[in-house]
Amino acid sequence: MAWRSEIPLSTGSSVSEDDCLLCRAEQVTARLFEDEECWVADCMVCATPMVVWRVHGHPDPDVRARLLEHLERLAAIRYGDDGYWVDGGMRRIPDHWHAHARPAGGFFDPASELFGKF
Repeated sequence: MAWRSEIPLSTGSSVSEDDCLLCRAEQVTARLFEDEECWVADCMVCATPMVVWRVHGHPDPDVRARLLEHLERLAAIRYGDDGYWVDGGMRRIPDHWHAHARPAGGFFDPASELFGKF
């Protein structure tokens, strides 16, 4: 079972829907999964799988659990059943719910240029 981080929201500034990168949902990396509720793609910063709710804001616990199921299924394919942890910290975009699946013991995916540098 993956460890889930419950890092508090960033204290950064609020972003409106009009200015939100996640609301725009531009496809800058390949989509790993997509439906009417969310999408999962590799994060352009850390190259880890990231699930993004299509609605600006934060989901209720039942929706959040469904979204995390998609992320964890894809993370297990990439990193193995116990080879990842779910990072719920929304550092750069705190107003739009998203979560990353990070490799066990790490922050960046081995495919990232930042892997092993921090």
